[in-house]
Amino acid sequence: MPDTNQNYQYITYGARVSAESVTALLEHALDSMAQTHERPTPVCIWGLHGIGKTELVRDLARARGCAFAYIAPAQFEEMGDLLGMPKISTDPAFGEVTRFVAPEWVPRKQGPGILLLDDVNRADDRILRGIMQLFQNYELVSWALPPQWLIVCTANPDGGDYSVTTLDEAMLTRMLHVTMEFDAQAWARWAERNDVDSRGINFVLAYPELVNRRRTTPRSLVQFFNSLRSLAPLREHLGLVRLLGDAALDPETTQAFVSFVNLNLDRLPSPEDILGAEDFDAMTNRLDRLVHEGDAKRLDILSVIVTRLSNYLLVRPAEPTELELANLNRFLLLDLLPNDLRLAMAQELTQSKRPALKKLYATPEIGQLLLRKM
Repeated sequence: MPDTNQNYQYITYGARVSAESVTALLEHALDSMAQTHERPTPVCIWGLHGIGKTELVRDLARARGCAFAYIAPAQFEEMGDLLGMPKISTDPAFGEVTRFVAPEWVPRKQGPGILLLDDVNRADDRILRGIMQLFQNYELVSWALPPQWLIVCTANPDGGDYSVTTLDEAMLTRMLHVTMEFDAQAWARWAERNDVDSRGINFVLAYPELVNRRRTTPRSLVQFFNSLRSLAPLREHLGLVRLLGDAALDPETTQAFVSFVNLNLDRLPSPEDILGAEDFDAMTNRLDRLVHEGDAKRLDILSVIVTRLSNYLLVRPAEPTELELANLNRFLLLDLLPNDLRLAMAQELTQSKRPALKKLYATPEIGQLLLRKM
């Protein structure tokens, strides 16, 4: 797992993958459920706090138009919170019988839908034992989940400082498991889609090693970046920036962000600036000054700019305009761009599903570069 400045031997289950791979697994489960009409095996997503497990599941449900229901079993104090309350009813064969009425959180409508049990291993052991039947049969005592619902759980790792209940083998074998880890590239694509402050995206791409510490998590970083939206330029508000950083992040992250601002890295040109430049020569001069500031060539800055530009082109809904395509070609052919970055960017864009980006093959220098590497 990522460094948290502790020597804990965290225990998780399943492959360790990025958020995009977790999404692919859940989409496969939903697609299989739709095709077979069978109850799918519940999925448990393991990961450190603040990495975005809950948001990932909620965002997937929204993107696919699925119904979404949420419970936090740690808040259940009595078995009635899980099972529902008993009610006397009349059965034609047996006369008066006691049946449990489903609690309010149980979905009533047919799916497709996702029922999220958030932080499942923070629940009391008694509640966990009660959930086992739900995992096995999608039902509890007198009620069942409607058809076409997928159960998804999230869990924090065992073996560390998390206040969790260890899951036994009987519980573990009732679920499919995957461990979600932070991946800066995948996070940056998510951030681009969700309008996270551009300066924050640049910072995470420049300092990915600072993420997933005690207080510096993807969640706390987004909170911090949101608090900076009204501050521009940041260099004129460094006292407030530091105060906001210390309120949300680890001290070393705050210090790194202040240094980031002092080096003017918060003022890198955005993808919109580069693609929409009416005077690309002026943009070239601006990039050259940024990359060659000081004695060494700042390849880290170029890497951040390339990643931002690629992600922007791949995640936004609209196809690039003729001006944007022309500027993209000019950017890819810049002398200051190392050949490995140029090739990686050209490959990612031309291998995407965007028809307009395949026009890059028509640029002789780019087409020849790509063909040599095939």
